[in-house]
Amino acid sequence: MAEQQQLLGGRYLLKDKVGAGGMASVYRAIDQVLDRTVAIKIMLPQYAGDPTFAARFKQEAQAAAGLQSPYIVGVYDWGKDGDTYYIVMEYLRGTDLKSGIRSHGALDPKKVAQIGSQICGALSVAHKHEIVHRDIKPQNIMVQPDGNIKVMDFGIARAKNSQLTQDNNVLGTAHYVSPEQTRGQELGPTSDIYSLGVVMYECATGQVPFDGEDAISVALKQVNELPVPPSQINPNVDGDLERIILKCMEKDPANRFQTAEELRRVLSSYLAGRTVDVPEPTRVIATSGATATRAMSDQTQAMARPVGGAAAVNTTARTAVGQIDSSAYENKRDGMSKGKIAGIAVAVIAVVAIAIFAVSGLLAPAKMVKVPNVVGLDQQTAVDAIRQAGFEPGEITPGYSHEYPEGQVMEQHPTQNDDGTATAAEGSEIDIVVSQGEEPAETTEVPDLSEATSRDEAERLIRAAGLEPDATEKSDEAEAGTILDQNPKAGEEVEVGSKVSFTVSTGPNTTSVPDLTGCSESEARDALDSADFGMSVTREYSDTVQEGYVISWNPSGKQEPGTTITVVISRGPDMTTQETPVPDLTGMSKAAAEDALESAGFVADVSYADGQSAGVDPDHVISWDPSGSAAPGTTIHIVVAWDVADSGESTDTGETTESTGARHIG
Repeated sequence: MAEQQQLLGGRYLLKDKVGAGGMASVYRAIDQVLDRTVAIKIMLPQYAGDPTFAARFKQEAQAAAGLQSPYIVGVYDWGKDGDTYYIVMEYLRGTDLKSGIRSHGALDPKKVAQIGSQICGALSVAHKHEIVHRDIKPQNIMVQPDGNIKVMDFGIARAKNSQLTQDNNVLGTAHYVSPEQTRGQELGPTSDIYSLGVVMYECATGQVPFDGEDAISVALKQVNELPVPPSQINPNVDGDLERIILKCMEKDPANRFQTAEELRRVLSSYLAGRTVDVPEPTRVIATSGATATRAMSDQTQAMARPVGGAAAVNTTARTAVGQIDSSAYENKRDGMSKGKIAGIAVAVIAVVAIAIFAVSGLLAPAKMVKVPNVVGLDQQTAVDAIRQAGFEPGEITPGYSHEYPEGQVMEQHPTQNDDGTATAAEGSEIDIVVSQGEEPAETTEVPDLSEATSRDEAERLIRAAGLEPDATEKSDEAEAGTILDQNPKAGEEVEVGSKVSFTVSTGPNTTSVPDLTGCSESEARDALDSADFGMSVTREYSDTVQEGYVISWNPSGKQEPGTTITVVISRGPDMTTQETPVPDLTGMSKAAAEDALESAGFVADVSYADGQSAGVDPDHVISWDPSGSAAPGTTIHIVVAWDVADSGESTDTGETTESTGARHIG
């Protein structure tokens, strides 16, 4: 169909087939209106003409389209094109949970709880819309590349107000159905919770809790047997998770978690490491009935309900199973002895066994035949070989393989032993996985790093896109932390896990100028020389820094190598600015005063008083200014008494110089 590029509804262009189920095939398609990839489920031709199945198909679309949750596959549209019924859904990348368990075995307990919590999120939304999924199993849980899940396939989901019936078939996969679903009773949210418990059990242990040779034997075990505690299969399963799983799987719906939201809260507490208050599970149950002997696969099977003449037998079987189940939980006090109760229980079990064997036609042991090896065959040849060997083709699922080319069978279940001795019940189903060739590389868009302000921020953006950062640092005039370039460019589509190279600026090519505090001139020169800086020296007086040591330097901080740093070296204190006491010149002669001032670092300026000075000998100091203290080098003005010998008379000229005040002696 895809090869012919069929267009559905004038809008959806089919590209390639990606899966197949019991009722429909799934194709990848392009929505030409919105230009997006979608998945389209197309009802198989043999069912399209059946009004009952067509109505169920329509119901699935209408029910699922109203469910909005990050953990439910989105349904966009549905329609009919000629005789073809189709549903348009969200296209998902990833693998189903069943394949993941087959590949990896038991999962980490925390991962089990995380998956369970997300499935609860999906079921909580469905149950609020009064929709019971009815087919929760790992095959219907898609694990996306980011590790989150989406619940798929509401194909047998049924709203409470639906008038549709399934009179001759009880649908669902026997490994995961609840006891009440096995008995054909009214189903509620607790039925989905039971199935979810089985899914978590399988995730935690790598195997289903109940297995058998056919659907009927497994269904009987769901009703009549207690599961082996998960920790006995996988010792890594802790007691809290084990109690949660086994409470989900209680035979009596009243003993399970009553809502998906309640279970989700308990799982959230477990994931957060908080105390989980879940009681110990039921440990006693009625003896199980006999089981049939056909090989059992995990493919969804139709467990036939007899009609016509077999109706009475079917009613007897269903009623008997119901009695067995209720006896496991009720402690009746009707006066009967334990022996009578045990006898009745045995009789009921016998009725169940006889009724089911009569209905199934399995009173005689099933014929065991050799399992064919169909790995490596193309799909049609493999299907033919399965039928020729006396088996029925089961679930056909797509897969990716490096070993097997597109179209060839890459896996089968059950498998053929290396020695060719594997056998299974004639008529049982063989599931196959058909290769789609090598898995196409998942791509993602390269983020734009230009807005990042640091290397760390750029690396976070890259990892968030599923890519690997490859950083290089480079000196540049741009501010430190600036992203200078990236490769591949922003917006380019690349394979997930690819490297994104980018260059981040460390700022200009600078080096820190050494701290020269307390250094002598020679020490400062050595330090700057070692850091590739030049040095120029200026000298200043300092009252606080010892002579010959660094006062300051400029520039400081980070500088380009080779920069000349100007260093100020101390001359010591400036003595010219230090005041000293002016000598006391009282009674000193002119000559003695001049000597005293010179010795103290001052300069003498002498002048004579005008006229005689009473009480002062001639040529002796009368006064001086300034007195007290003065800076060295200051001129001190001295006035001395008049000396007759220096009267100013001139014997050479006969002139007399008269003074009106002190006479200055040069």
